Amino acid sequence: MIAEVAMDNRPIGVFDSGIGGLTVLREILRELPEEGIIYLGDTARVPYGIRSPETVKRYSFENASFLVSRGIKMLIVACNTASAVSLNDLRERFNIPVLGVISPGARAAVAATRNKRIGVIGTEATINSSAYTREIKTLDPEVDVMGLPCPLFVPLVEEGLTDDEITRLVAKRYLNGLGDKGIDTLVLGCTHYPLLKGIISETVGRDIVLIDSAIETAKEAKRLLQGMDLGSKAGSLPMRRFYVTDAPERFISVGERFLGSRIEEIEKIYIGGF
Repeated sequence: MIAEVAMDNRPIGVFDSGIGGLTVLREILRELPEEGIIYLGDTARVPYGIRSPETVKRYSFENASFLVSRGIKMLIVACNTASAVSLNDLRERFNIPVLGVISPGARAAVAATRNKRIGVIGTEATINSSAYTREIKTLDPEVDVMGLPCPLFVPLVEEGLTDDEITRLVAKRYLNGLGDKGIDTLVLGCTHYPLLKGIISETVGRDIVLIDSAIETAKEAKRLLQGMDLGSKAGSLPMRRFYVTDAPERFISVGERFLGSRIEEIEKIYIGGF
């Protein structure tokens, strides 16, 4: 007799401070096309990168509480800043699997490096938190980690300047010195940065391996779901629902470029006083 495989058709919940987390969602949809998704973009309070850790934790709890109230089976924190400061507290608070973007990216970087010299680029909050450095050194204490904030990349991406001379000049300003550091692996520690892979690779050199935390997070989500028998039944029509806390029209116009597909069902909600 063949054992029946457990199925769980509840959706996966994903939240981000705004639009950038859609690069994570794009990879989740590629890895897990049969899964239902509820995405929350906290567009009324973006950016998280300039907030205090206490404020980011409060925002994260409010976002997670909303998604949990919608009956999700897994929570993915698709924001590097929120992952850096809130992940452990979220895991203590909620009785479902909670996955961030930092650990999967760190593991992939440690596996990829050949000379144990890894660079990490991200927002100021992510770099200042040293979350990637701690995670990488936990995996391999011998690795040297060099963090570099690149704050202008986010507005450039949101303006659609992903293949523009202005962005190339900014990339050169930020990244030209990295080649002298001897790194052979570079972590894209912000969910906006995957849209700049071409310019970043062109600037730092094609021989440096780029680690896309969005791809690694989606792979980790798939492993977790399979390992815990939480996968959805193949063939069912999966939910695709989007919530924002402000400006749904802008979210759609910019977000469809990030996601690479149409955003059909979206609703503006009010949480945390907004």
